[in-house]
Order: sequence, then C-alpha cells, then structure tokens
Amino acid sequence: MKPLTFIAAAALTVVAATGAHARSLQAIQKDGTIRLATEGYYTPFAYFEGKNLTGFEVDLAQLIAQKLGLKFEWKTISFDALLTGLKQDRWDLVISSHAITPEREKAVSFTQPHYCSGAQVIALTNAIQGAKDLEGKTVAAQTGTTYLDYVQKNVHGVKRLVNFPTNEAALNALMTKRVDAWVTERFLAKEMLRKNPKIRFHQGDMLYVERIAAAVTKDNQPLADAWNKALQELLRDGSYAKLSQKWFQEDIRCPD
Repeated sequence: MKPLTFIAAAALTVVAATGAHARSLQAIQKDGTIRLATEGYYTPFAYFEGKNLTGFEVDLAQLIAQKLGLKFEWKTISFDALLTGLKQDRWDLVISSHAITPEREKAVSFTQPHYCSGAQVIALTNAIQGAKDLEGKTVAAQTGTTYLDYVQKNVHGVKRLVNFPTNEAALNALMTKRVDAWVTERFLAKEMLRKNPKIRFHQGDMLYVERIAAAVTKDNQPLADAWNKALQELLRDGSYAKLSQKWFQEDIRCPD
C-alpha cells in the first residue's frame, strides 16, 4: 500500500536560533510583520501543497494578522521544537494545534482557544475501539503531543508505546502493521479517512477533549490580548464559521 504523504521533508524551513529578544506588540506593529510558526505536517491544519503552506490554522492566523493590520511571515519546524523556539524568541507566535495544559502554561502564555478537539484511537480493526482495547497492543503517537503523554500516564497494559517525530510516520507504521493502533487528533483522522476512503481504518473512541490555542512568550500578554480581540471579531462576523465549514464541514469552535 502506498504511504500517504502530508508534506515533503524538503519543504520544511528550519530556522536557526538568532538570540533576539521577544518582540513586543508595539515592536511588531512598528515592523508591520508578525513572525508565525507552525509544524507544517498537520493536515488539514497546516501543511504544504507544493511549496504553499495552507490549512485551517494557516488561513485563520492570516485572517487574524490582517485584522491586526499586519503582514505575516511563516516558519515551519518539527512540532516538539516549536515552543522551545518560542521561548528562544525565534518567532512571535506559535499556532500548531497545541492543547492548553498546565505543564505548557508554565512555559508559555496561551491565547483564547480557537477550536476544541481531542484524542481518538485509530486502528485497522474495529476490535480496537478505546483505551481498554489497547492492553497488550503496540501503540503509536507523535513525539511531544498530549496524545503520547495521555497514553503514557492513563492507558494501562500497553505492550509497547512507540513515539514518532511526525504523524505521517505514525500513520505509516499503522498501515504497515508495525503497530496495532495510533492515537491522534480526531480532525486529522477525519481528514485522513475522507481523502483515503479505500483504506480500511476504523475510528474508535474519543479518549478525552481538549482546548487548542496559539501561544506567545510569558511576557507578551499584550500580543495575546490583541490576537484574542481579532479572533473574537472573526467569530462574530462569520469569517470563522466559513473557514470551519471549508475545512471540516462542521463548526469546530469550543462551546461557551
């Protein structure tokens, strides 16, 4: 079976550390361009079509930047390096489907959530549906994700938990039967099944629900506040709903 390809590795831009200090909202406005960072592997949120970065979070971030009167510059790097790079002031804001967790909140400041989702069990058989069915199984998850952390801490009896640097690698491991199940984000799984209806994957239970937000450095709350204000405007004027329907055919905002 031909493996799915979400992005060519050559399309990634790995940004070297610059040693610059975090830019204030005022400095960003003076420059006129906000530096945004994402993974770029995460269909349908942020991925490459040829050389063009696209996806729900890409579209949303660009609309927010426009609301703020700013141009935007994208950087793409591996998921587990995004928040580290943010703390090193290599970009102004990260938007890459990060769930808000107490541990992450110690390191960065989150904006208001721009969607809600959660972890889902994906397998080649409907005999594997939920956490209890992972007992004695080999399970895949992406490095640095809350999904990996959840399985480590809350799912008991797993034979082996294998972490992969990308979701593509985890998916390929499932397709080639090197693992029995894959724990990942539900909208990513939905998109995977939509694009590949001939592949006999089974979507199992949701393990938990989480709120997803963009992140800025701890001392950059004015930037987060401006981002939140622009996001609320998009929610009110219907722009968010249009994007959500375009990418998911449903409204994925968090309930009030």
